[in-house]
Amino acid sequence: MIKRPDRLLFGTAGTPKSSTKRSSIGGIEKVRELGLDCMELEFVRGVKMGESTAMEVLKKSEDENVALSVHAPYYINLNSAEPEKIDASIERIYKAAKIGSLCGARNIVFHPAYYHKDSPESVFKKVVALLEDLSKRLEDENINVILRPETTGKPSQFGNLEETLKLGAEIENVLPCIDFSHLYARCCGEQNSYEDFASVLGKVEEELGRTALEDMHMHVSGIEYGPKGEKNHLNLENSDLNYSSILQALKDFNVKGPLICESPDNEGDALLLKETFYAP
Repeated sequence: MIKRPDRLLFGTAGTPKSSTKRSSIGGIEKVRELGLDCMELEFVRGVKMGESTAMEVLKKSEDENVALSVHAPYYINLNSAEPEKIDASIERIYKAAKIGSLCGARNIVFHPAYYHKDSPESVFKKVVALLEDLSKRLEDENINVILRPETTGKPSQFGNLEETLKLGAEIENVLPCIDFSHLYARCCGEQNSYEDFASVLGKVEEELGRTALEDMHMHVSGIEYGPKGEKNHLNLENSDLNYSSILQALKDFNVKGPLICESPDNEGDALLLKETFYAP
């Protein structure tokens, strides 16, 4: 498996906004030019990259020393009432993992499911069974990645903090992607203090051990929310998210791994996060 980072990395969700080359390779070049550390390949509309291109992406990321991760397609619901949609969801995660691993991506992020009318307990059991099978399939095929079910931004979505931590505790090669903005929107802004963010990291350590804090994958952006949770991403300056306290908690817990910025101005806010983190 690809070596995990030895520090906190800052980067963009997809190609940086100012890049004139909208390709993954152009994005990697721009990330390095900006002085950022990592980039999440956005396969959110489908995995359209071929194996030969993936190998070119791998070489570029190694040459530029830019760590890569992948966001799998949005069209995933492991609790669909239609079996064919569950099968399609699994295949989308699988293909994202296969092509992502060829790119040198270690972490494969995805939104796991919706509750619909089912109980959280029944959805959890279904998701566990499916991800156990997928994890074994990837291992059997020597696709060495970490599957990262993401904390989700709406109460209608499976993926609160406790659920994603439990998935990581129960399934091999599965760990959470902690999206601090989603957690903030999911509770309609009620948890937005240093103590709240430190509590999140404390729960990660309690459930998954210190090693999980040294092998994190995270998202941060400005965010707009309503009574039903997340509405859309914003730039940090247009949001009330207390990002400086998130960064202080990450520093105090000595967290390592990619911190991906999903703001509309992905590079500007990623640089803001990095500069704030390292400010005296």
